[in-house]
Amino acid sequence: MSLWLKYCQRCFVNRVVVTRGGFAVRRGPAAAVYRCCSTVQGEVRVRFAPSPTGFLHLGGLRTALYNYIFAKKYGGKFILRLEDTDQSRLVPGAAESIEDMLEWAGIPPDESPRRGGPLGPYLQSQRLDLYNETARQLVESGHAYYCFCSSQRLELLKKEALRSGQTPRYDNRCRHLRADQVQEKLAQGASHVIRFRLEEGVEPFQDLVFGWNRHDVAQVEGDPVVVKADGFPTYHLANIVDDHYMKISHVLRGSEWLISTSKHLLMYQALGWRPPAFGHLPLLMNKDGTKLSKRQGDIFIQSFQRDGVLAEALLDITTNCGSGFNTNRIGRRIDELISEFNPSKITTHSALLDLDKLPEFNRIHLQLQIEDEEKCCSLIKDVREQIQQSYTAEIQDEEVLHEDYIRRVLHLRKGHISSLKELVSPVYSYLWVRPSFSSQQVAALTPEPQHIASLVLKLIEERGERLSLDELAKDLKTLAKQAKATKYREVMKLLRLALSGLQQGPSVAEMMVSLGPAEISRRFQKLLLLSETS
Repeated sequence: MSLWLKYCQRCFVNRVVVTRGGFAVRRGPAAAVYRCCSTVQGEVRVRFAPSPTGFLHLGGLRTALYNYIFAKKYGGKFILRLEDTDQSRLVPGAAESIEDMLEWAGIPPDESPRRGGPLGPYLQSQRLDLYNETARQLVESGHAYYCFCSSQRLELLKKEALRSGQTPRYDNRCRHLRADQVQEKLAQGASHVIRFRLEEGVEPFQDLVFGWNRHDVAQVEGDPVVVKADGFPTYHLANIVDDHYMKISHVLRGSEWLISTSKHLLMYQALGWRPPAFGHLPLLMNKDGTKLSKRQGDIFIQSFQRDGVLAEALLDITTNCGSGFNTNRIGRRIDELISEFNPSKITTHSALLDLDKLPEFNRIHLQLQIEDEEKCCSLIKDVREQIQQSYTAEIQDEEVLHEDYIRRVLHLRKGHISSLKELVSPVYSYLWVRPSFSSQQVAALTPEPQHIASLVLKLIEERGERLSLDELAKDLKTLAKQAKATKYREVMKLLRLALSGLQQGPSVAEMMVSLGPAEISRRFQKLLLLSETS
């Protein structure tokens, strides 16, 4: 089924009539064909096409996310295509890492270099024959031409333009070469590129986000290079060739490409191809309005993964600060983002990202995962690995690595921690290794440590395995009243010291429920022994 888009209010405002074929005809003397911008029907295929000249960062993840959500919202396919034609700038490992990070984030592509697919290959460097054939068609039809201008001449043009206060542009010199001159230079093996011939009088197009747009590129730009001297295509040629042959229905990309779309539509027209619908996403910016830059370092997805940020928290914060959803609340998971997605709500203003709020997003999503049995099992494995890495030589009891123990800790701490990594910090070390403390520390709190330790051991013996926060909190108040020469506050400090070796952390009752009766008994037996020998 061919893709077509229904009538919408925006098109009515712009005096557009929509036909069954999915195109809208603008009324006026220069009637042209455009795609309408509303409800999607038919086969949907969208793509995320990064360049592996660097690793995936937040801006790229956001573009991929919107494409993924769009595809899943309308039952379509999400394609990952790697634009690796700039061979001089490729970063080793970046291509594999980009796909790794999409899978980690929970937005895996349906078709990709790794997964394959019916319309591959999905690496542009493996599609050179297709680009060269298309470029040849453009040359033969007169829409493109060979350019033999040297880099020195182009640099002089640029310097002269800057000196006179103008925007640098190619002067289209080689488009006027005669056929015999071109053939002579080719026969001599002269270095050359292929340029697309820009035409004036560009028709406006309907962007899914920015509405009607028109950029008469021929008035402000020279003819763009579409095939470089090394035989590799530029973005302008490769992306339209791939979008055409991969049957891309919608191109959702950053708004920095909005001004280039008229150029791309001229190329579609020259090739006689039907263009996809275009939607340009507003930029993702820092909270102060400055541009999100790769130089910040901490915006790379690998760094978030390394720091214990949950993928769903990252997806949530990048959509929460933007637009395109029926609601805007913290805690949305990917299935909720898909169900609440509404393309008509995408605004044109930049999305301001406040990464200072990320711990709060992570706290909420961590709590949701702890409450989900399947995801909690995955968290338990993660915590176990972190414990083994951090405390391998110090663990006295393998019980702390058991699933039930770690699950109990997670459920008691949910809503209090923002990352699993917090659980292996010194503040929570008492959960995994027995603390050390001195007789001097004990003596500073109470003159009757043996009496208090005995009261705790009796309480635990009476309670057995039935430990609950509410009951223990009451029991501990009763226990403190039985201390003869120690105030309630000091009793609690002593209990906390014996349990954790610290004077801060969760409540004493929670510490006890976390550790369990057997471990509580061991720690207070230690307090008794220390008191007897001091």
